[in-house]
Amino acid sequence: MNIRLDTMKKGLIIGLSAGFLCASCNDLLEPENDGRSTIPKVFATKTGIGLYRNTCYRYVPTAHYNRSALCDDAQEADGNFANSLYSYWYGNAYNASFFQATDGNPWGNYFEGIRKCNIFLANIRHVVAEDVMFTEAEVSRMYAEAYTLRALYYLQLIKRYGDVPIITEAYDIEHDYGADRREPFGKVVRQILADCDSALARPDVQRGFSWNVFYGEAGIMTRAIAHAIKSQAVTYAVSPLWNDGSFTLEEAVKINGDALYQCLSHGYELFTDKPKQDIAQNTYALYFITRPDEQRAYDKETIYGGTAVEVWSGAGMPSTPGQLKAGPCPTQELVDSYEMLATGEPPITGYRDEQHLDPVINAASGYDPENPYEGRDPRFYATIYYNGAPRTLPADGAPTVNTCAGAPDGITAADRRTTRTGYYLRKYNNWKSDRDNNVDGAVRLLRMAEIYLNFAETAYQLHGPDVEIEIGRNYRISARGAVDAVRERAGMKPFPAGLSKEAFEKKYRNERRVELAFEEHRFFDVRRWNILGETEHYLTGMSIAPNGAGFTYTRIGFERASWGDKYYLYPLPQNEAIKMRTHTGVNWQNPGWE
Repeated sequence: MNIRLDTMKKGLIIGLSAGFLCASCNDLLEPENDGRSTIPKVFATKTGIGLYRNTCYRYVPTAHYNRSALCDDAQEADGNFANSLYSYWYGNAYNASFFQATDGNPWGNYFEGIRKCNIFLANIRHVVAEDVMFTEAEVSRMYAEAYTLRALYYLQLIKRYGDVPIITEAYDIEHDYGADRREPFGKVVRQILADCDSALARPDVQRGFSWNVFYGEAGIMTRAIAHAIKSQAVTYAVSPLWNDGSFTLEEAVKINGDALYQCLSHGYELFTDKPKQDIAQNTYALYFITRPDEQRAYDKETIYGGTAVEVWSGAGMPSTPGQLKAGPCPTQELVDSYEMLATGEPPITGYRDEQHLDPVINAASGYDPENPYEGRDPRFYATIYYNGAPRTLPADGAPTVNTCAGAPDGITAADRRTTRTGYYLRKYNNWKSDRDNNVDGAVRLLRMAEIYLNFAETAYQLHGPDVEIEIGRNYRISARGAVDAVRERAGMKPFPAGLSKEAFEKKYRNERRVELAFEEHRFFDVRRWNILGETEHYLTGMSIAPNGAGFTYTRIGFERASWGDKYYLYPLPQNEAIKMRTHTGVNWQNPGWE
């Protein structure tokens, strides 16, 4: 698949036609539509400004582990049941009129968020701080927040839909929708960077647009978020699917290097605390069962957000009282991606067959197919419940998971509460969680490990893996050094020096998969790398049966139909596409969804 921007229809209207422009009559923060007030009156009071500013935040995305079942990291337990989102997805049963992912209506939501930001920016410029009892710093911060939010919303849109219209002014009632157009991916990224730079140009002062989140301000935009948005946006812009020549690798490396340096020099760092034996298996596990701390008193890695989850219930094991479903069950392909701890080598280097049932074992890795879960990357034990995994901590003498057929947590195809693949999700799951005490962790939207990896991804392509690049005052780092920082926190060996770009790319992409598993990144990564057809068509699990003192391991396969070209992008909502056709006479739908 190679979606080129010139094959996409131009001139996209954003679907902000009359019905989309109008907010609910029940929305008190849209007084321009209720006939009782006007936007100028709202922006004439401190309360009105603060409330309207809050509406700009209403559309902030939340990451979740359930998207992993729409890529090769997991097979959803509901995928076997008719009329589920996942059965439709796996069976290629969706069309533009009937489509559902895991995130509701991003087209409408994010454009509505952009509209709110545009209205806010158009009106806050007329506000005199002292007239409404704000400080100049507070007004400046609100400017920056709106710019950063608009950038965040545009980033979410292009990840899902590709080229989208750039709208930086509030539409009026006489707007000519026929004049709107779909702008190339790279141009939208330019707008995202410009918005972030507009935010970062605001003073870094107390209660202004700061690096710090103060008590009672959880979820607020910060300077670190603006840098993280820039980093992700430019990394996508130079990826194989979206590289339209708008950005050079030099630009991408500079932006990513600056984001990394700025965050590091302002107190962000990888989480490295070691857990007590009865809390978590390792540092990586502890980080993900720890709720985000935006004040950075304890968690200095999280840049933005964290959706608190209930893995024990929504992606848990039947043996846990109150569990509802097994959710996204990790695939054997994900298990195969975890390297061996002692050697840093992959246990499996590929598959001899298209269905992935005949793996190529790396003899140099130390992998034992009779004991496949021994001696693996510590992140494996923090992310996946496998047959024989300790169910609770401390591990000595703890009950173990049994996924053999017929066991309480055994593999079946007939019950949404049991695994499809022989594995369950452990990441985010605190072993103490149950229906009376949910202490599971949270899925981060933006964190420092991603910034390191984004830098590595662009730097190795420009300079190779080993060349150190100056990214800030007295700070130099190579692509390999950035990856190794992430691996060191995990307890893994560094990448070997002297790798070719091709060899480094293969190991880098695997590292990104492992580090960011179940954080929504893999879904978008396999698309922007243009490898969806390689990763999505055939997936496997592991059927395990007792065999004397050991077990027999048999790979089992799942075939999906959700690997074709159209699945690189979401379809535009069909009602919006119809409006666009009415206005322009042109079909505006994404390729394959017409």
